[in-house]
Formats: sequence, C-alpha cells, structure tokens
Amino acid sequence: MRGSDEQDSWMFSYISAEKRVPKDHPLRGIRTMVDVVLGELSPRFDGLYAKTGRPSVAPEKLLRALLLQVLYSVRSERLLMEQLDYNLLFRWFVGLSMDDAIWDATVFSKNRDRLLEGDIARAFFERVLCHARAQGLMSDEHFTVDGTLIEAWAGQKSFKKKGGGDRPTDDPGNPTVDFKGEKRRNDTHQSTTDPDARLFKKAKGQESKLCYLGHVTMENQNGLAVNARITRATGTAERAAALEMLEELPGDHRLTVGADKAYDTKDFVRESRRRNVTPHVAQNDKNRASAIDDRTTRHTGYLISQRKRKRVEEIFGWLKTVALLRKTRHRGLARVGWMFTFGVAVYNLVRMRNMMEATA
Repeated sequence: MRGSDEQDSWMFSYISAEKRVPKDHPLRGIRTMVDVVLGELSPRFDGLYAKTGRPSVAPEKLLRALLLQVLYSVRSERLLMEQLDYNLLFRWFVGLSMDDAIWDATVFSKNRDRLLEGDIARAFFERVLCHARAQGLMSDEHFTVDGTLIEAWAGQKSFKKKGGGDRPTDDPGNPTVDFKGEKRRNDTHQSTTDPDARLFKKAKGQESKLCYLGHVTMENQNGLAVNARITRATGTAERAAALEMLEELPGDHRLTVGADKAYDTKDFVRESRRRNVTPHVAQNDKNRASAIDDRTTRHTGYLISQRKRKRVEEIFGWLKTVALLRKTRHRGLARVGWMFTFGVAVYNLVRMRNMMEATA
C-alpha cells in the first residue's frame, strides 16, 4: 500500500538529541575524550574571563564547535553557525538544545580570538597527549620530524615593495600587475595582506607562493603527533624547528629521529646528537657526501625509522584535505599557528578513537 505524502509540521518532539544520535556514532567516542580534556582546562578558562558582566560564549561550547569545523571541513564560521542552527548532530555535540539560539558569526569569531590570547590550542593539544600517554598509545623513544607548506591567505598581487614606491594602479581593488623582469625578494618585498607570509618554494622548478611552514614531530608507534608549530617559510626553518621540538621531548634517555633528505646536513646531525638523539635521516649523497655513514645506516633501527617516517605524510594529508589547511583561512603567524596546532590535536583525537575502537 502506498503511503501518503503528508507534511505535517510538528511543534513538539519527545525524543532527545541524545537518543537520536546512534550509540556507535564516531563522534560519541571523540566527545567523551573532549569532555574530559575540557574539564581539565576549566581552571585555565577561568583566567580568561572577568568575574562580572554579560556571559560570553562558553569556551567549552566554542571549542567543540571549532572541533566540528575541523572534522567536517566547514569552510567558514558563518557556515558553521548555519549548520549549528539546523544540524541536530552538531547541536548535540556542542551541547545545545533544540531551542537554544545560535550565535552570530562575528560574535563567535571574537570569542575565538580570546582563546587565541590564552594559547588554549597548545593547552588542548598537550592535554590530549597526556591521555594518549596514559593509555600507552605513544612511543617515548622513536620519532619522526617533517615540515610542509601552508599556503597563506594572500595573493601574489599583495606582495609589494616595503615602504611603498610601487607604481599607481588602475584599479585599487584588483590592479593589473606585471612582475616580468622584476626581482621580488622577501628582504625587499612584503605582502600587504599578510605581512608574516613569505614568498617560498620547497624545490627547484616549483612555483613560489606566499606561505608558512608547518612542522610536526610524530611518534613512530602509532603515528600520533607529539608536537606541532608554524614558522615563517625559510630555507632553514624545517631543521631549526625540528631541533627546537626535539629539545622539548620529555626524558633524558637516548632517542631516534627519522627525517627526509632535507635534514641530511652536518649541522642538524651534530645538533641532534648533542641532544642525545640519533639522527636516522635519509642520505642525500647525490651531489655531496652524506652527513651520516654506515655506522648509522647498518642498523636495523635505521631501516625501521625510514619506513615509519612516511606516516607523517598521513598527518599532513589529513590536515590539508579534511582540516582545510592546504590554504589557511586566517592571517598572521599567531592565528595560523593556533589553528594548525588545534588541527593536529583533532587529528590525534581521531587516531586515538580509531585505535580504541579497533582494540575494543
């Protein structure tokens, strides 16, 4: 018998959002971990807000909403607010009832900036790592370092000479610019849209772009990121950031670090060993002698590190496709770094949830 196409608009519902979300939904495991982490950060949230005045967006709800934005590749805060208005799953995860009003996108962004000032992304990231260590999901001996380009939210036309001096344009909004024959360098030019971005390319023959460099340290046991940061794009930034992150690894026992050919330099190898870290870098001996020899490469551990280090590309791939960090939607080193660190923390949550589901 054919059913009727009745479209009654019910005013009341007697089924809660908690019952509508399936028991085996992937977000349930993630929300359990997130709620524990946010509870531990509550004292830190108290220091960011005044004791009196009009209540702002709860930082716990704000961070849950930002986490959804990363997980579901929502391209803007305005679209995120639209999703929160009618998406029952999103409302349940953030902690909103069906009758709660949704925030204005501008208000949401301003409240997010308050968390930027408190460096909450780093604190959130570190609390997630603490739970991973407590569950035995991390190695404390074997690591991998690598970096990737994050394209800046700035166009090539914004890269102008410092201090002015450019010719007047025919259209200030979208000028006609001819770079042919002009030498443009980071020490003489700067983006007017994002001054922290640098014109850079990682290899010969590639197009130079205004970008940042994102850096990650990964533990080799399960591929979790143990450190992350954003720097300005320079030829030595990857190795400098890697040494800083190695310095921050806990403990004083001997470690190993895998890396690609870009890290095969005498300075990086020497400084790594000075930090009690054995550098398992890929040998770049095509045009010169490698900084490491068979005293390192003959060991089985070196081959394992070289095989495991490729998993760091999974982190970068997830960040650029799911977390929409191939081209950042923010400007400035601090804000881009905040979102990069938060995105890496969300990646760790997804990995932890998958591993716990596989062993359940």
